Amino acid sequence: MPFARLATATTPTCHIGLGLAAVGRPGYINLGRDEDLGEDRSVETLRTRTHELLDAAYAQGVRYFDVARSYGRSEEFLADWLKDRPGLDDIVVGSKWGYTYTADWSTDAEKHEVKDHSLATYERQRAESDALLGDRLDLYQIHSVTPDSPALTDKELHAKLAEAAAQGLTVGFSTSGPAQADAIRAALAVTVDGEPLFRTVQSTYNALETSAAPALAEAHAAGLTVIVKEGMANGRLAGPHAPGALREIADRTGLGCDAVALAVILRQPWAGVVLSGAATTNQLASNLHAAVVDLDDDQLTRLATLVEEPRAYWQRRAQLPWH
Repeated sequence: MPFARLATATTPTCHIGLGLAAVGRPGYINLGRDEDLGEDRSVETLRTRTHELLDAAYAQGVRYFDVARSYGRSEEFLADWLKDRPGLDDIVVGSKWGYTYTADWSTDAEKHEVKDHSLATYERQRAESDALLGDRLDLYQIHSVTPDSPALTDKELHAKLAEAAAQGLTVGFSTSGPAQADAIRAALAVTVDGEPLFRTVQSTYNALETSAAPALAEAHAAGLTVIVKEGMANGRLAGPHAPGALREIADRTGLGCDAVALAVILRQPWAGVVLSGAATTNQLASNLHAAVVDLDDDQLTRLATLVEEPRAYWQRRAQLPWH
C-alpha cells in the first residue's frame, strides 16, 4: 500500500498531510478567506500559491497531498507541480470522486458542487483524474459517504472499484455529517469476493466534533489507514475564532491555536494522517508545529469540554458561507 511510504519516513511531520481544498478554487467555507487570499483569486494566482504551499510542505517533511475532483483545479495544480519536480517518489497522492465542481471559478455561484455517487460519475471522474495525475494517483476515495449513500450498496460500483484495486489503486472513502460513525461501520462491512473493499477512511474529527472516534478506532483495528480532515473545523479553531480555553492553552505552549488543535488529533492512536488545510505558507508552518506540541492531562481535559453535539456542529458548518 502507498501509505507504507509514510511509515518509513523519519521527519516529525510525515503524518501531517496537505489538503488543497482551500486553494484549488476561489470560493470555500473556511473562515478568514478574505485575509488569506485577498481579492486576486485568478487561476494563475491560485496555481502559484498552491505550488508555493506544496514546495514549503515538501521541504518541511510533508509527504501526503490531498485533492478532489470538486476542489476546482486542485488536481491540475498538483499535477503541474509534480511534472516540474520529477523524482519525488516518496510522495503519496490521494484524490476523491463523487462531487462535481459547478461554480465556474466564482465565489457567489448558486451551487459550488453537486454530489452523485453513481457508477457513471465514478467512471467519468476516474478518467478525468487519470488524465491529470496518471500513475501518480495512489488513492481514490468516494467523497463524503453518508449512511444513505448508494455507494454503500451498489454492487456494480463495488466490482469496478475492486477491479481498480486489483490494478494497484488504493480504494477508500471519506465521510461527513452527524452520522459519520454509521457510515464508517457500513463501509467496513462492504466486501467483494469475501474481501474488504476499502483500505482507507477520511473523516472529520477535531476538538469540536469527536463523534467518529470509536468507529475510526475500529477502522484502524481492521487495517485501514485513517486520514483526518477538517482538524481546524473550517477555521473555527484558528486564531481569533478559537474558543477561550484553546487560546489560553496555546498561549502557554507558545504556539498557535492551530498547532494545539492539530496536536490533539495527532495524539489519537488511530490517526494515520492529519490534514492541514493551510491557505498560506505561514499557516502551514504554524500547522506543522503540531508535531512537537506536548499537552498534559489537565490541558487535554480542558480541551475535551469544547466538544459539541454532532448535529449542532454540522448545522453550524452548513451555515458557513462560501466566500
